[in-house]
This record gives sequence, structure tokens and C-alpha cells, in this order.
Amino acid sequence: MTPRSLLLIEADPSVQADLSGLLQRDDRHVQAVSASREALALLRANPVDLIVAGSERTAFDPLKLLRRVRSIRPDTKVILTGDPNPQHILYAIRQRAFGYLRAPVIPAALTDLVQNALDASSWQDDIRVISARPEWITLDVRCKIDAADRTTHFLREITGDLAPHIAEDLASAFRELLMNGIEHGGKHDPRKRVRASLIRTPRSIIVHIHDPGTGFSMDFLPHAAISNPADSPIRHIEVRAEEGIRPGGFGILLTKNLVDELLYNERGNAVLFVKYL
Repeated sequence: MTPRSLLLIEADPSVQADLSGLLQRDDRHVQAVSASREALALLRANPVDLIVAGSERTAFDPLKLLRRVRSIRPDTKVILTGDPNPQHILYAIRQRAFGYLRAPVIPAALTDLVQNALDASSWQDDIRVISARPEWITLDVRCKIDAADRTTHFLREITGDLAPHIAEDLASAFRELLMNGIEHGGKHDPRKRVRASLIRTPRSIIVHIHDPGTGFSMDFLPHAAISNPADSPIRHIEVRAEEGIRPGGFGILLTKNLVDELLYNERGNAVLFVKYL
């Protein structure tokens, strides 16, 4: 198997050595440089599978680097690191960055994201930015599980200024309902998309998710844990096995315990939840 090629940009020699060791695997070739200028020269000469942009000693604009990469090798995957500015993160999504990590980078988050990037295929148009106002963000997400994972990753970075327990509850609830929309509304059809909005007010976070399906009745969800009868707390697991549905079904029940308000529309193909700050 041909080793996967990673190009790391990091000016600090000790950090560069640590990150190179962290990212190295038997099936990878990691090349490290100290400046984006060197990285772009190498990229012109040969394609790479993934660029991880750390820091430079001079004024470093990771978004400018992303634009340059797109002009040289449009399909190259890029993971950016930088400040937690939501506008920068949304711009990165628009420019098809694979991921964005707030500095200082958490090693485990970086290794997971790098592996996801190397494993991903047909990823370029999975997430579209519809609204980029920091107080009203709307994304169109392709009906794929890995697209849901990437969208949740971006959400975590965008909400990095919140208290950790609030941000984690928000991300967990968001992913559960987004996955429900992809699985039950979109039927895992990559030609379809789920629209997700994140709205911030001074006192709350509101999430609205609308899937392309025909909806469902909240009165008839035998495959969901929320519908289990009191005398059969695992009945939905049996139903899912009988119908050949993947293990799970805890999404709505879990979300109700993570957020403050949860509402579905009449058709059942749109959901809104509120998390108070």
C-alpha cells in the first residue's frame, strides 16, 4: 500500500518534532516545514493527501494559505489551526477545509481529525454554508454519516467560547438529531441534504434541523427508546433488530435530557431545540 502523504507546517522546532511524531504511522509519510512558503513550493512539485497548518514565526494567515492551496491543488485536504473566531471557521468551511482546530491544539483531537481526513472520500461538497452570520449560521449537510461527524466537529469549534459542559451537551444533541435526519429523513442518500441552523441569542442557543423526508408521527416510534412501554424498557432494540435497523434509537430520549426545550413540527421532518445559557 502506498503511504499516505502528510505535510505539516509548524515553525517551532520542538512542537514540529512532537507533532511529526504524533502523526507518524507505518502507512504515512510525514514531511514537516516551518513556513507556508516552503509548503506551497512542495505542493507545486508534488501532490499530498493532507496539509496540517500549525504556526509560523511571521504573520501567518491560515485562511490565505487555504486559498493558495485551493489555487494549486484544489482537491487537497487541509486541516487549519487558528483562533476561535466563528467567521474564520465558517470561511474555512466555505473554502472546503476538511477541519479547523482552535489553538492550542489538543493532540487527541488532531490525531482523530487527521485519521478521518485520510479515510474520507468524496468529501469536498458535503457541507455548504447558507448563512454565515455568527448569530445565525445555516449549513446544508449531505446525507452521509461522515458529513455529520465533520459538521459536529465544526460546531464544537464554533461554540468553543461556551462553558465546556454546555458546549458538549449542545454538540451531542446536535449530532443525535442530525443523524436522525440523515438516517430516517434522508435514508443515507448522498444526493439529499439536511439543513441545520445554529442561532445564538444573549440567553440561549437554538438549533433547527430540517430533513428531506416525509416525516413521522411522534405517537408511533416503535424503533425509538422514547416509545418503550414501562414494562419493556428495551423493546425498541428488538424492533430495530427485527427491521434490520442499526443499533441505536436513543437520539430523541438522549436529546430531551441534554437540552431545555425540544419541539417537532406537525409532519415530523423538522426539529427545534433550545439550550439556555
